[in-house]
Amino acid sequence: MTAFIEPAALAAWANYLLDHSLGGIASGDRIMLKGEPITWPLMDVLQQGIIRRGGVPDLYLVPPDNNRGQVWGAAMARLGTPEQIRAVPVWHRQRYESMTGYIEILGAENPESFTGWPPEAQAAIARADEPFKSIRLAKNWVLTLFPTPAFAEIEGMSLEEYTRLVVQASTTDPSELESLEEPIYRVMEQADWISIHTRDPRDGRLLELHMDIAGRHAVKCTGKRNFPDGEVFTSPDARTPEGEIFVDLPVFYNGVTLQGIYLKLAQGQIIDFSAQREMETLRRIIDTDAGSRRIGEVALGMNAGLTRALKHPLFVEKVGGTLHIAIGASYPECYVRDANAPEAKAILDSLAREGILNRSAQHVDIVVDFRPGGCGAEVIIGGNRLEVEKGIWRVAG
Repeated sequence: MTAFIEPAALAAWANYLLDHSLGGIASGDRIMLKGEPITWPLMDVLQQGIIRRGGVPDLYLVPPDNNRGQVWGAAMARLGTPEQIRAVPVWHRQRYESMTGYIEILGAENPESFTGWPPEAQAAIARADEPFKSIRLAKNWVLTLFPTPAFAEIEGMSLEEYTRLVVQASTTDPSELESLEEPIYRVMEQADWISIHTRDPRDGRLLELHMDIAGRHAVKCTGKRNFPDGEVFTSPDARTPEGEIFVDLPVFYNGVTLQGIYLKLAQGQIIDFSAQREMETLRRIIDTDAGSRRIGEVALGMNAGLTRALKHPLFVEKVGGTLHIAIGASYPECYVRDANAPEAKAILDSLAREGILNRSAQHVDIVVDFRPGGCGAEVIIGGNRLEVEKGIWRVAG
């Protein structure tokens, strides 16, 4: 069963992705459209739009046992040797390198197929996929999410209700986000540090996580990379996060739901952790590689229109009044203005060697709720105390 979406809504959604997110399609552009067959209604409208604009669509139909079109799926994870996992076909890289833009349509037919993989194989596949993720991040790209029955079930909603929520968010003009995010962007851009205070519901302790963001660039998210959107983020000096944090909102990851996460960090390294739900999954994430023991992002959710915190990270991390950190990789654009500039690679490589920029096969967003009832207590950025007002982060006073 595929969600029914009115043709006019699909057209509006596709137009936002092509014209707003990618900034238009030029003659000769090759745009990769990646998603499972169940996302076909949106994929089809997108390919027609690309062709009409003079571009060439590259349709990458992802097998249902493959999580987000990684280099391998469940069969290789369960049966393959380390040598087989590393043997990614040459044409796969050529395909990624030849594209000028990338649209990934999230939404799975059978998310259970992503679970139960041998931990070593899951980590090996993530490492094998990392070079292609890096190629994609250096292109013009955007992610969106198509409603599927399985994802509706994960959210505890009917397909009709879930579809209505996703489509409404995905056909809303993102232009207002620019002005809404500007005050928080300015504070984050100019600050040297951020301090996050959360309440551990297990014993009532007030926890603090402090990190250095001096010299980092902040990024306003207004529908150019995620759609729907609404966050302001940066990447810290990966050597500096120090303290503890409790993260309360459930987040969907690789077919399971993570929730109730506690982290303790010293000198940038996660030295203790627990989860009330999916502890072993959290352990596998943190044990993936050296970089998966560090923090790669800190961000504030700024979309007041998203009042229901869906479990999918594309949605939950955008909810106004939330904060998220990412276990794993940093964002290059937080260290250099143009990550594609000729001199950028040498600068980024140097920062990675120093440990300031973090590289990892993982980038897993986990979300704290600072709205009433959440475990978030206070956020201070460079001496500016923030507060949540009408679903939006603002500087207090």
